[in-house]
Amino acid sequence: MKRVMFVCKKNSCRSQMAEGFARTLGQGKISVTSAGLEASEVNPTAVEVMSEIGIDISDQTSKPLSDFKPEDFDAVISLCGCGVNLPDAWVLREVFQDWQLDDPAEQPIETFHRVRDEIKERVETLVDSLSLSKTH
Repeated sequence: MKRVMFVCKKNSCRSQMAEGFARTLGQGKISVTSAGLEASEVNPTAVEVMSEIGIDISDQTSKPLSDFKPEDFDAVISLCGCGVNLPDAWVLREVFQDWQLDDPAEQPIETFHRVRDEIKERVETLVDSLSLSKTH
């Protein structure tokens, strides 16, 4: 089973929503966690917009990337264009993607909805591609 790390600046909105989608859409296909370049807290609006579509991320926590080792992951997905700030070991995994999605924090709820829906589409594609590729 492929191991996926979603990372963004503060692990509060985008990476948390991506983790929630990946846990749901990739259940039994991938294992997933998320982290930030720094830890903060899970944004309450992110929790709200995910619960609107039946995904509960209220028990997820914000974690610093420094708590993890790059070699423990097959795929690293940056959601904020922060790939340039990641140590090489994270960027050089089997799969690395930098999605560069808008930060919905402190934006109207419509922005959260749009970013959430963009994340869902990308996570669906990611889960499909990872579950098709062979594990070593």
